[in-house]
Amino acid sequence: MQQRPEAAFDPDIPSTARIYDYILGGKDHFAADREAAEQLIAAQPASRATALANRGFLLRAVDTLARSGIRQFLDIGAGIPTSPNVHEVVQEVAPDARIAYVDNDPVVLAHTRALRATAPGVIVVDGDVRHPEEILEQPQLRDHLDFDEPVALLLVAVLHFVRREDDPAALIEQYSKRLAPGSCLALTVGSSAGYTAEEVARIEAPYRNASSPLTLHDPAEVARWFSGYELLDPGLVSIFKWRADEPEPPRVSALGGVGRLRRG
Repeated sequence: MQQRPEAAFDPDIPSTARIYDYILGGKDHFAADREAAEQLIAAQPASRATALANRGFLLRAVDTLARSGIRQFLDIGAGIPTSPNVHEVVQEVAPDARIAYVDNDPVVLAHTRALRATAPGVIVVDGDVRHPEEILEQPQLRDHLDFDEPVALLLVAVLHFVRREDDPAALIEQYSKRLAPGSCLALTVGSSAGYTAEEVARIEAPYRNASSPLTLHDPAEVARWFSGYELLDPGLVSIFKWRADEPEPPRVSALGGVGRLRRG
C-alpha cells in the first residue's frame, strides 16, 4: 500500500493539536494557534476546564483498561505528549504493554517520536483517523500490535474533527471489524447538546481555517457510534462524570464513554 506523505508544517495554519496544547498550558504552539484558541475560549469560556477534564477521562480510561487486562493500546489523534501520557499510565500497571500513537501533525510526530528513545513498547505512526486502512495496514503498526489479541482503540478528542459527511460511525465500524473479541473503544467528543445553532456556530468558528474543522455532534448520534459494544459503567456521560465526580462548569457538553466489543 502506498503511504500517504506526511503533512507539511505551516505555522500560519492553526493546528488542532497545538490549539489543544495551548489550552492545556503547553508550550508547543504558534501565533495562529494561540489566536484560534483565544477565540475558542471567548466563545466557550469553559474550554480550559473541558480540556483538563478530557485529559482526566483519558487517564482514568486507560488505567481502567490496563487493570482489566488490556495490553495493547492504539491511540489515534494522540496529540502533543503531555505527562502523564497513555504509555506512562498503562506501563505503571503493565510494564510489558505496547502502545502505538498515531497522528498526522508534524509537530506532534516530532515530539512523540522522541519518546521512542526513553519509552520501550512505544511506536509512533503517521496517520489520519479518517483513513483507517492506511493506518491499520502500516507494517510498523502490524509488527507492534497483534490484532488477534484485544486492543484498546482510543479516539479521544478526535471525532469532533470528523465531519458528519465523513461518517464517524462508519469509520469506527471499519476500525472495529479489525479488532479481536475483548477489544475496547474509548472516546470523547464535543457535543451540541444544550446549545442553540448560533452558539454551535460560534464555538466551531475558530477552527474554520484550522488543520481540521470542528463539528459538535448530537448525543444520540454519538450513542450510535458504540453499536456492537457493551458500554462500561457509567455509560456515555459527561467527561467530568465518567468514573469521577469533578465539578462541572455550566454550559459544557463533552461526552465520553468506554465500551467492550461484544462480537466473538
